[in-house]
Amino acid sequence: MESPVHGLLELAGMTGRAARRTLEMGATRIELLFLELQEERDRLLLSIQMALCAAVLGLLAGNALTLGVMVLLWEHHPAAALGAATLIYAGAAAFCCTRYARLQRDYQMFSATLDQLKKDRDCLIGTNP
Repeated sequence: MESPVHGLLELAGMTGRAARRTLEMGATRIELLFLELQEERDRLLLSIQMALCAAVLGLLAGNALTLGVMVLLWEHHPAAALGAATLIYAGAAAFCCTRYARLQRDYQMFSATLDQLKKDRDCLIGTNP
């Protein structure tokens, strides 16, 4: 028969191992979270840079296009020249708005961390994914 002290020592050892594994799992999840946070920061900065670059170049191209359309059509139909420029800009703005809305709708932040936490939860409560 096993002595009560030996059983308590074994229970304490198992509890210590479980606590270490839990801490290791938590540390791994925190590292994953920080890695994803850094990736999100880098992605955000690159997105801002690309958006600013596209905006500046788009503005320059729009100015050149407007000037070209105005020069070509001003003598014949000034109202048509203004209408054409308005339609071109409105179409481009509508395209950008729909693209932006689609990007925002489909975006998920920290998806790998959330997936891993869901797997951990399922493992701990005993359900199989």
